[in-house]
Amino acid sequence: MNKTFIWAVRLLAAIILLQTLFFKFSAAPVSVFIFRELGLEPHGRIGIGILELIASALILIPKTTIYGAVLGLGLMVGAIFSHLTQLGIVVQNDMGKLFMLACIVSICCITLIANDRQKLLDFIKSK
Repeated sequence: MNKTFIWAVRLLAAIILLQTLFFKFSAAPVSVFIFRELGLEPHGRIGIGILELIASALILIPKTTIYGAVLGLGLMVGAIFSHLTQLGIVVQNDMGKLFMLACIVSICCITLIANDRQKLLDFIKSK
């Protein structure tokens, strides 16, 4: 895939993940509500925030993009699953924004994984 396109995908995923950290780490009411509904407040909110920070950093470093994308996809699958099973697509009148952002990050991560799939396969084979 085109390097410029891949960088745009990396940046989009990282920016969305990093932007949501403010809400998690500042205990914004919507973030506290979400994690309370999931039974994970406050440790889950902070722990997932730390994992999202790690995923963002890994995504932005070309040599580790694949690992960040796998972590990011895992986190977003969890978020999407939580929306579909417990929270609902619309959370506190957000018109589905958080759900859509999780879907966008998932698509970005899938794109990055597909782009670097050989590195991932080599890693799996070495274990």
